[in-house]
Amino acid sequence: MDISLDNGWQILPIDGDTGTAYMAVNNDERIFLKRNTSPFLAALSLEEIVPRLIWTKTMVSGDTLTAQEWMNGRSLKREEMCSVQVSQLLYRMHHSKLLKKMLLQVGGKTYTPDDLLAQYFTNLSSDLRKHPLLMRVVARLREDMPRLESSNYEVCHGDLNHKNWLLSESGQLYLVDWEAVRIADPALDLSMLMCQYVPRKDWEQWLTRYEGKKPSADLSARIDWYAMINLLLVIKHNYERGHFHEMNQDIIKLSQFIKNKNNNAKHC
Repeated sequence: MDISLDNGWQILPIDGDTGTAYMAVNNDERIFLKRNTSPFLAALSLEEIVPRLIWTKTMVSGDTLTAQEWMNGRSLKREEMCSVQVSQLLYRMHHSKLLKKMLLQVGGKTYTPDDLLAQYFTNLSSDLRKHPLLMRVVARLREDMPRLESSNYEVCHGDLNHKNWLLSESGQLYLVDWEAVRIADPALDLSMLMCQYVPRKDWEQWLTRYEGKKPSADLSARIDWYAMINLLLVIKHNYERGHFHEMNQDIIKLSQFIKNKNNNAKHC
């Protein structure tokens, strides 16, 4: 794509991206450019969840180009995902009326538990459909499906991998890469993060820090539900790509999750 800026700016593609992100350089000044970003970026910038939005332009081609403040920094390490900064930013994002209003205005999709189950069964192979453990998990998911009112759904990032958290040199934390953003039960995001990065024994402590109070039994149950459906979707994803070793590891992880959940229930 031919991108040009006035006053001596040099445009460089960013390695490893999908061809939509660039760095613009003019002497010692840098800005981050991205093509065809959602208007939702403006709200994220106002809430200081992403680096500051500088301007938006429509190109001759019809593409939209956005410029953001360039941040020198690094992605979070896995062990840093348990930090107070992460839980505070996530809570602020999940409870932002501005973000929810803007995402609805630009046509953000809403995901319900029924939608996620339907996604799992769409073109599901007979091997997975007949797998005994997966069949038991699906039956359990149908029986225990969360019924949170849609009015309590919030903006969810949808991909809380540690590589999507940017810590600037000044210590400011940002959350980037919003391609999977949706309106959903916040427990969907929480389950993704906690299953990947927070030891099970520390879940209550992490949630207490996130909410500012001891988590309710309903929230904990919803997190468990979304954790199981997420594992099913990952298992399906790996099966479809022929990554059978990874798929089997996730099946073991799901089995262990069910075992731990049952043991916790016995101790209640």
